[in-house]
Amino acid sequence: MARIGGTGELFGTDGVRGIANEELTVEMALNLGRVMGTLRKNVAVGMDARLSSHMLRAAVIAGVTSTGSDVVDLGLVPTPALQYYVKTNPKIDGGVLVTASHNPKEYNGIKFIQDDGREFTRDMDEESERIYKSKTYRIAAWNEVGQVYMEDCRRHYIEGIKEKVDINAIASKEFRVVVDCGNGAGCVTSPQLLKELGCTVISINAHPDGNFPARDPEPVEENVEQLKKVVAEMNADLGIAHDGDADRATFVDERGQFVSEDVMLALMARYYVERKKGVVVTPVSSSRCVEDAVRAAGGEVVYTAVGSPVVAETMIKTRAVFGGEGNGGLVFPEHLLARDGAMSAAKILELMALENKPLSELIKIVPRYFTLKTKVPCRDKMKLLNGLKEEFPEANFIDGARVDYDDGWLLIRPSGTEPVARITAEAKTETRAKEILELGMKAVKRILS
Repeated sequence: MARIGGTGELFGTDGVRGIANEELTVEMALNLGRVMGTLRKNVAVGMDARLSSHMLRAAVIAGVTSTGSDVVDLGLVPTPALQYYVKTNPKIDGGVLVTASHNPKEYNGIKFIQDDGREFTRDMDEESERIYKSKTYRIAAWNEVGQVYMEDCRRHYIEGIKEKVDINAIASKEFRVVVDCGNGAGCVTSPQLLKELGCTVISINAHPDGNFPARDPEPVEENVEQLKKVVAEMNADLGIAHDGDADRATFVDERGQFVSEDVMLALMARYYVERKKGVVVTPVSSSRCVEDAVRAAGGEVVYTAVGSPVVAETMIKTRAVFGGEGNGGLVFPEHLLARDGAMSAAKILELMALENKPLSELIKIVPRYFTLKTKVPCRDKMKLLNGLKEEFPEANFIDGARVDYDDGWLLIRPSGTEPVARITAEAKTETRAKEILELGMKAVKRILS
């Protein structure tokens, strides 16, 4: 059983993940399907474009149906498309996604979805892990096994997004947009959505391919050089990049410049607070520019541990108007209490249309910080956490260790989805941010050596 991090031995901050057929095996997928079938009666199953996804999806479906629960097989879909389908279909009371989201191509994962479209909470993950370990699955008689039905939820998902944005405002601008689907699940929805929003769409890496031949699935700046180049060459108004399952989106402005994920989070948070007032929920890993932008608009920020399930749960408790993470994962509660890359793209276009400004102008209202991020290998996460408590006794340990300085902050935390430690440093100057990052890297190396 792979220890990927998070709530227990099996479930991490975002489901179960591991190297396919090595850490995450067919047997695990079969038994996780049995767990979901034991917990839910009618289950939607979908997958991303990874080479191992067909194999693991078949195992999940076999596991679910062996318990007597029925499956609606949605095939290749973005994660938020399945989540929206589950949320809006009263006959479905759960979902399973075979996806490793932004992880490298050799990884895959299994994520459980509850009936309101949200990912399972940590309590639900713990219950799932208890059933998995004890093997207390419901096993159906030969004539009571579940059945499999095929359905396509892509049109339903696209229409759901269109209902929540100002289509006329977007269409009136006749935006030219470049979308980099990264050969992932976004290929089957995002180009079509953008076309229906009235955009001239230039698609790159828009055929599903689990080898990810063009770039790594994570849409960070170093992986979207092609998108930046195409936006500039085509005189486009916006560039959009998705991760492997399209629950995230990152952006390139009309000059071909990558815009920091934290800046985009701050921009959209301010947009929502200006119109609706209220609370914005974000993890401790988010830039201080988010809090600055929200406060300037008369709102309040509530911080959580890292992980979209925690953000979504806290958004319900605080009745938040908006939420998200500084990794391109934005949460629009009127649509779905989960990250949604296509909805993010549509809302950015709406903001550009209503403000009648290019993205490069819109982001000028966001306070400037220098944020640096890196990651280092880390398989002994408890050793890291215990060492951090000795190294930084003054830190906030809501998730890893966050150390606040007068002129910046440092966050060191074990990843819940990869065997790495993530280090983030932020300051008002790049020099100081580099100093803080170096301090963090040296501390981690001392602890793990």
